[in-house]
Amino acid sequence: MTIVTDERCTGYAQPGHPERPTRVSGSLQKLRAQTDLKLQWAAPLEACEEQLIRAHTARHIAQVKSGSEAFDGDTPAHPDIFEHASRSVGSALQAMQLARKGEHAFSLIRPPGHHATPNHAMGFCYFNSIAIAALDALSLGTKRVAIFDFDVHHGNGTEAILVQKPNTTFASVHQHPCYPGTGTENVGTNCFNFPVAPRTPRAAYRKVLSSALDRLQQGQPELIGVSAGFDGYARDPLAQETLEAEDFYWLGQTLRATGIPFFSILEGGYSSALPDLILAYLKGVTGA
Repeated sequence: MTIVTDERCTGYAQPGHPERPTRVSGSLQKLRAQTDLKLQWAAPLEACEEQLIRAHTARHIAQVKSGSEAFDGDTPAHPDIFEHASRSVGSALQAMQLARKGEHAFSLIRPPGHHATPNHAMGFCYFNSIAIAALDALSLGTKRVAIFDFDVHHGNGTEAILVQKPNTTFASVHQHPCYPGTGTENVGTNCFNFPVAPRTPRAAYRKVLSSALDRLQQGQPELIGVSAGFDGYARDPLAQETLEAEDFYWLGQTLRATGIPFFSILEGGYSSALPDLILAYLKGVTGA
């Protein structure tokens, strides 16, 4: 298992904001201290504009680069946010390339990305790292790519970027009603949504997650990108779901059992238990 990270991502913050530096710093501390997994470490690749523009408009890229005003109340124009968001993309690109070589990889960095649409930053997200990595994989010769999003919030940005894109499939399992209010129906012929009600029992939630992954496998992907959000956790402050660490371990196991190469990137997860949830997931991924 390779952890892709860059600790410069902890260099921005807004007081009281749930998407805070300790999400990454605390998780890194946990992973460095544990002895159950043998970890390797890697730095993000350099993300170039050619890669960004596969998913975003030139105007949006320029707006993030200028950082002149907040994008919305949840998504401030932090100093150097273009560099931070670009490194997050580069981290996903590194994880994707490792997965194409048959290795396990997890991108542990911020900001997250799955709410960023082609022309809008929102929901703590500036560039859509998972979509950019998927499209880059296609450019490198992967024939079919799937995205599995288990963040508790709908991956509206990933859907908006990938809808009707050839050789891509997207599935999102998310709470509804919940932010951003989308994801109640399938979109196009390649984007599949699996909404779950608040406080869905764990066993029922697992069935929905399995159904979503089964739907992705029908497209026979050669690579799966995972938007790994840990805010479906029972005590996460931004949603009302029921999952425990054992469920994230099971998720890792279930993805591993597909036999399809996959990489994962951190999206949401805002509880103090995030480091433990990530570790449980990685143990499932590796079979530890």
